[in-house]
Amino acid sequence: MPMYAVALAEDAELRPLEPWQAEEFLEHMDRARAGIDPWIPWASRSTDLESARATLRKFADKQAADTGRIHGIWLDGTLVGGVMFVQFDAAAGVCEIGVWTEPAAQGRGLVTAAARRLLDYALLERGLYRAEWWNSTVNLRSRACARRLGMTLDGTLRKHTEHLGVRLDLEIWSMLAPEWRAARGGAG
Repeated sequence: MPMYAVALAEDAELRPLEPWQAEEFLEHMDRARAGIDPWIPWASRSTDLESARATLRKFADKQAADTGRIHGIWLDGTLVGGVMFVQFDAAAGVCEIGVWTEPAAQGRGLVTAAARRLLDYALLERGLYRAEWWNSTVNLRSRACARRLGMTLDGTLRKHTEHLGVRLDLEIWSMLAPEWRAARGGAG
């Protein structure tokens, strides 16, 4: 039984993802890489145990500095996806949330449930004012999740990033603390 876990569904939970879990993380990346590589930059860099551990260490360092963190989603005891604060700036009151999942976990609402927990943490518990969600315009699953969360599309950055020689447009979505409190029934 994990020390820290939040139930997302009867058979799924959200837990911290740490460097000591690099082997499990690498196995997950091997299953997920093809579907997430265009959207998650470290997916193509986490290809062996050392690089997987380095990815998780980077987030452990961010968590220690209060500038980011990463959590995994476990379904029936298997790591199948996750959520992260790509950026977390308490002084500025702004964070960016990122998500990913492998096919086995898609369509179950787990990423949306986990992202809600991050929004609660950032906007209610920590008192940040703005949470952002960046996605490629061709990543329809990510766009749909931002919509399910009730986020507002702020705009599109044309040809903002490159993947495998192709320039991609990025959408920026946001949720403001007063909007989130209202959506959550005045919580916080």
